[in-house]
Amino acid sequence: MHLAQRLSPFLGICLAFSSFTLRNVEAHDAGTQMSAIAKVFLAALTPEQKAKACFDFAAEERENWHFIPRERKGLPLKEMTPQQRLLAHALLNTGLSFRGSAKAVTIMSLEEVLYQMEGADESKRAATREKRDPEKYFVSIFGEPADKGVWGWRVEGHHLSLNFTLKDGQMIRATPAFMGTNPGEIRQGPLTGLRVLGVEEELGRELVKSLTPEQFKTAFITTEAPKEMITAAEHKVSALSPAGLANSELNEKQKDMLTRIISEYIDRMRPEIADAARAEFQAGGPIYFAWAGGKERGEPHYYRVQGKTFLLEYDNTQNDANHVHSVWRSFDGDFGRDLLGEHVKQAH
Repeated sequence: MHLAQRLSPFLGICLAFSSFTLRNVEAHDAGTQMSAIAKVFLAALTPEQKAKACFDFAAEERENWHFIPRERKGLPLKEMTPQQRLLAHALLNTGLSFRGSAKAVTIMSLEEVLYQMEGADESKRAATREKRDPEKYFVSIFGEPADKGVWGWRVEGHHLSLNFTLKDGQMIRATPAFMGTNPGEIRQGPLTGLRVLGVEEELGRELVKSLTPEQFKTAFITTEAPKEMITAAEHKVSALSPAGLANSELNEKQKDMLTRIISEYIDRMRPEIADAARAEFQAGGPIYFAWAGGKERGEPHYYRVQGKTFLLEYDNTQNDANHVHSVWRSFDGDFGRDLLGEHVKQAH
């Protein structure tokens, strides 16, 4: 193989990153970088690995998402070489901000914490390791990575599911986007005090505690927090009822608190994805906040934020309120359904 052929994938990475660093970031930069890194990742795989990692764009697997420790399709980090793992993380980083990437990788690391907590019984250690493994996170590519047409990719494992759909390298949908942590707070060992999703919890609590009795009456939906996010891992979601307290009923300080909650979720994504979502949310009319359960730390609790086009759900009820789930959903845009509708219309 000629040197130029061997270097071409890596030149693609260099060109992708140079477009990011040498001028203002634009929407097409994200798509270009995603496709460039995805191509390099796939080029580094063996045929057998590609068979696991690649799916048709129209495959049912694309919407077969979940956040529990279960058997999955795709190529796990566990079956990759060190080089391939680095390229997988490079792909992950094309979709996330620094904050989001730090959260995602730390969530993966919590599998080792769970193994240490649950693997004390030697007779069960092998089974525990099979269930709690930081390398059981799977990369899946749907369709052909390119700057034209539609394709998508996913990184998923226990407590992490990040789904991206692209059209013509410019229009990107980044939902469903799930992050969870168990334990929500590490209470023993060298990482004592770590709360990967602690900001999401404290921002919700800050807002609910700021409400007047009259405001709280509208925002409060039930005394007992649901055991799980109401939408769980449904493939398609709709607005939940009761909606809760509208942002028009908040004072300026409370509105800022609500904005900070929303930002904490969408700013997990790279800036241009987050900025597009922020503009969409602001133009979509009323945004509602709802709360369930106790207000104090350690009490099971749940909240949601929803607008015309989106839903954010958070719950912390399991394991004595030390097991967090959080998700960003789009009513029409999950898995790029709105993009696909436009694509089909254009194709016909």
